Amino acid sequence: MQATQATFSKMSDSTAEDWQIILPEQIAFAKKLPDRILTHLELLDGDYGGFAIDRLQHSLQTAHRAAEAGEDEEYIVCALLHDIGDTLGSTNHADLAAVILQPFVSEENHWMIKHHAIFQGYNFFHFLGADRNMREQFLENPNYKRTARFIAKYDDPSFDPKMAKLDLSLFEPMVRSVFSSPKQSLYKSFME
Repeated sequence: MQATQATFSKMSDSTAEDWQIILPEQIAFAKKLPDRILTHLELLDGDYGGFAIDRLQHSLQTAHRAAEAGEDEEYIVCALLHDIGDTLGSTNHADLAAVILQPFVSEENHWMIKHHAIFQGYNFFHFLGADRNMREQFLENPNYKRTARFIAKYDDPSFDPKMAKLDLSLFEPMVRSVFSSPKQSLYKSFME
């Protein structure tokens, strides 16, 4: 009879047998990532933070605009998740979203999401006494125009209270597809 849990109390004392127990559990857990992401996005529902629409509708509007413009599935999921970090990383939400997306998206999309808050800052930082041109430090970066375009076309106009309310289920298949298998990860070879 095989144990159902590893028995070590220090990782350095683990055995091959322990990892034969752990790895299948980790693979099963990883496959449920899309469910956890969708659940976390739901936390944005009803969270207005002073805006005219809640954070979930903002995220959905951003993704909807990207989809309507013909962006690919990965880009649309990035648009959907760009503010997912608001609940746990209120002071670094873009970094948190980028970390979640990084194993599953291109370097260009990762960079865009990681830096989107600085680029969106062009539209309001000056009202807070900050430098609205902070994004200019990245002028030479090959992803500068891509990120500026993301803000201008999708993120900036997606605070529209007159837009019909969208449902997260519209994007569920895309979330499941993008998060089905990492493109890059330290654990990629173990998890397949």
